[in-house]
Amino acid sequence: MGDPVTLTPAAAGLIRSLRAAHGPIMFHQSGGCCDGSAPMCYPAGEFRTGASDVLLASLSVEGVPEPVEFWMSTAQWNLWKHTRLTVDVVPGRGSGFSLEAPEGVRFLIRSHLAR
Repeated sequence: MGDPVTLTPAAAGLIRSLRAAHGPIMFHQSGGCCDGSAPMCYPAGEFRTGASDVLLASLSVEGVPEPVEFWMSTAQWNLWKHTRLTVDVVPGRGSGFSLEAPEGVRFLIRSHLAR
């Protein structure tokens, strides 16, 4: 079936930049119904995960020394587990709490059916 989460080159580039500025980072996707949802990017460990979350991937990004964890709420994963997610970057501001917000871009989920 393949990895549940992958990155576009644009997303990998932004992750490298954010890692250089903020140290280790992580993602959490807790809302959004479909394609176009925006995962939140935080300094690693700043967003507390627990029993209601699933670690979908520990992403390897060239130039980033540690894996970048991608978490999702269990309830949302139960709805999305038939898909594969691609993290991309698009122009525009997302949530003010996500690390990329001041950059004038936002992370975005693109999904496709798992095979």
